[in-house]
Parts: sequence; C-alpha cells; structure tokens
Amino acid sequence: MDLRYELNAGSYCLYDMREAPSAITGERRCKLRTESVAIAFDQRTGQMHQHGSPTRIQSWATHQRRRLRAAGALDEANGIVVVSGPLPVDELNKCLWISGYCRRLFARLASLPHGKLQRAEQQWKKAA
Repeated sequence: MDLRYELNAGSYCLYDMREAPSAITGERRCKLRTESVAIAFDQRTGQMHQHGSPTRIQSWATHQRRRLRAAGALDEANGIVVVSGPLPVDELNKCLWISGYCRRLFARLASLPHGKLQRAEQQWKKAA
C-alpha cells in the first residue's frame, strides 16, 4: 500500500507514500510519469509481476516469455499477460494493493471506463 497512482495534468504519476512530502511544496515527488500505464501479471493467479510505462513492461514481458520458453516452461510463458492503456486509477491501485486483483481487472476490462475520462467526468459533476 506504499505505492499509489494518481492522475496529474493528464498523466499517470506513481507516488511512494512512505516518502515524506516536500517541506516547501507539500507534495511528494513523482517516481514515474507516463501517458498510459501497463501491468504484467500471471493469468492463472492474477499476481502482478511489473507495472509502469507500456514500452518497458512490454519489453520485460517479451524477455521473460523468451527466457521461460527456453527453460521449457511454456505454460508459465504463455500465462504472462500485459494490459496497457488509460486504465482507471482506482483499479490500478487495487492491483498494487490486493494480491490477485489483476485477474479480476482483466475479466472486467471491456466494461471499464476510460481511465482519464473518468477523472474528468468526476470533476465535471462536482462543478455542476
């Protein structure tokens, strides 16, 4: 529960909540800023392996699949799933905090709202 994604100026920012906020600005330092986010997980268990920028996660998954196939672990290699795009922030955070939640997210992926529009809709409703 130490890491948390937030939308900041249209980008996903990853914050480490263990880090103390700046004495000057009162804000934590953004560990990762990306336009869209990706998660790599095991399809069978739902356990998250990696999260971050889509390019890095796709590269990691390709390398892991290649390494597992070379070792003869075809089922494990084929079980690595990568989901990327503008995902809802609360769903991303649940993947970080709840073991196995990625599998539930994957099952509901088609019905999830656009991650960046969700925040804009909430702000628009508050203003109205």
